[in-house]
Amino acid sequence: MRWLLLCGLMFSLSVLGVDAGQKKKQAKEVWTDPQDATLPADFKVQGEYVGDKAGCQVIALGDGHFQAVLLPGGLPGAGWDGKHKSLLEGMRDGESTTFKPASGKRRYLADSPAEFSATRKFPPHGQKDLGAVISGDTMTVKTDDGKVFTRKKTLRKSSTLGKQPPKGALVLFDGSNKDEWKSARLDKENGILNTDGNNIYTKRKFNDYTVHLEFMLPYRPKARGQGRGNSGFYQVDHYEVQVLDSFGLEGLNNECGGVYSQKDPLVNMCLPPLTWQTYDIDFTNAVREGDKIVTKARLTVKLNGVVIHDDYELPRPNGGGRNEPEGTPGPLQLQGHGNPLQYRNVWIVEKK
Repeated sequence: MRWLLLCGLMFSLSVLGVDAGQKKKQAKEVWTDPQDATLPADFKVQGEYVGDKAGCQVIALGDGHFQAVLLPGGLPGAGWDGKHKSLLEGMRDGESTTFKPASGKRRYLADSPAEFSATRKFPPHGQKDLGAVISGDTMTVKTDDGKVFTRKKTLRKSSTLGKQPPKGALVLFDGSNKDEWKSARLDKENGILNTDGNNIYTKRKFNDYTVHLEFMLPYRPKARGQGRGNSGFYQVDHYEVQVLDSFGLEGLNNECGGVYSQKDPLVNMCLPPLTWQTYDIDFTNAVREGDKIVTKARLTVKLNGVVIHDDYELPRPNGGGRNEPEGTPGPLQLQGHGNPLQYRNVWIVEKK
């Protein structure tokens, strides 16, 4: 009996040891603070580079892997010709990251970095065989005929970042309290409104308005597609403008800036994760007479100060919102979808 008890104890300790070891080895995969000391070295490599009348967006794919999207003319919304791209695959080795032309069989947003493509069509229109090296804040690009170009890392900021509410605006969140919200958490130290993965709503209902909101997406390099900080900004809790880390991607209707499942943004203006970004939306609700909609809802959207939807007529409400009829006032919803989204500086001006 004593021998059996001893064996059982040793087995239990062994299991506990394995569990503890597994937990200790489990890597952190989600970051919400750009100053977090545990951020991997990859975080400093990802981002935007510009120079020589060209731009580049470097997407972190986890464990030292990257894809660089080279854009002739400049960055999206700042000179890119809107058509041509070249994709490079990259690997970090110590202080430098080396890129070569992406090749092989690839598909959009594949889990494996070796199969990942930031464009639906691979190779994309305009693909060129280029090599590059990133060291510090400098990207050196080499062409197959020996020419060398230099691009410097840039940290773009929205032209409406920090925009203050005009006279007559209703401040929905200024960092001091969450009185205007249901189910939200206030980070008093940083003045941030958190979803903690839950849907949060304004207590008040609105109809026609302009609204300003600032948001930060988490850094999840190993995630793909909708797993990368998925959320949504619902107008009157009916119409969803997507919130998602879609940095460097196509800019589809289910990606950042899209009217979810309905319309692609005019340009993908999503900035890198852990960057404060802005939505400025002019919204006019649908008009109904009795049981009939006589005028559809419309919106104009600026993402990071650039128009991505221009007076777009919304054909229908999105799922995930309220079940009340179109054309009725509703709250603003910030969708959680299980992701740690952060918001600040939210205000609204109602139209008379």
